[in-house]
Amino acid sequence: MKASAIYAKTMNFVWLKLGLGLLTLVISCVLLGLAFGIAALFQFEGGLLFFLLGLWLVLTASASGLINHYFGYLVKAGHIAVVTEAVTTGVLPDAQFSAAAEKVKARFAASNVYFVVDRLVSGAVRQLQNGVDKVDSMLGNLPGVSALLTFAKLFIGVALGYVDECCLGYTFYKQDQNAFKSAADGVVIYFQNWKTLMKSAAKTSLIVVGLFVAVTIVSFALLGGLFALLGWSGWIAFLLSFLVAYAVKSAFIDSYIMIKMLSSYMQTAPSTEITFDLYEKLCKLSRKFKELFQKGKSEASAAVPSPAPGTV
Repeated sequence: MKASAIYAKTMNFVWLKLGLGLLTLVISCVLLGLAFGIAALFQFEGGLLFFLLGLWLVLTASASGLINHYFGYLVKAGHIAVVTEAVTTGVLPDAQFSAAAEKVKARFAASNVYFVVDRLVSGAVRQLQNGVDKVDSMLGNLPGVSALLTFAKLFIGVALGYVDECCLGYTFYKQDQNAFKSAADGVVIYFQNWKTLMKSAAKTSLIVVGLFVAVTIVSFALLGGLFALLGWSGWIAFLLSFLVAYAVKSAFIDSYIMIKMLSSYMQTAPSTEITFDLYEKLCKLSRKFKELFQKGKSEASAAVPSPAPGTV
């Protein structure tokens, strides 16, 4: 099944992600209204107004973090599970939400297990970013190289955000072993094929950054005009425009790019023969990967039943 078809047929997840993003925006607007209301009581004193705006930013970031932690991650996990099934089998379940919930629960048992796996996978794949940092330290004295590598790291950082989702998708594909082991295998498969996969990732990161900037500009043009008519701050309009653009990106852009990347990854992963010495190399390079790998081994050992008394 093509990525565009999967995207169109899993739009329920996209709309749900957009709803979570808009919920963050609504909470931010309510907090902003409270901040301006309190400032108005004190006749918009400069020091107090700046303090309240700073507090508004902190509370908005906290609300976004809580929503993503308790709802957004689980929606993402369910979407990845359904997309992985569609990519590998060509079939989508009819009741996608209930099927996704069952898959996530069966694979990770509890949400905190998924959070641990997601955190460890994200940390492990960032090793490529560290590799770019090492090149920067060696070549940073050359004219223009440091700025070029900083620009490159921006796009690599964007691209790696989709790579860890591919590795999590592999945990739903490879269900004959525990989630930690499958996730570790997924990271190893990525690093064995990183040149091929990063070509696709580089293109997608360019699209993501370009679309995000475009949505921000359009949102700012609309909100900025409204705020100008009301005599409100243009900076507030810009920050709200950024939140609108982020909600659109998280729902529509990220979902489509995730499906494209996962499709590309799953074309390579099943046929990849894992180079087992790479586990040791990655353990030396990444503390997160070492923790992920060790959890996979300990979970596998715990799953092996002990021999019954009197048996050999």
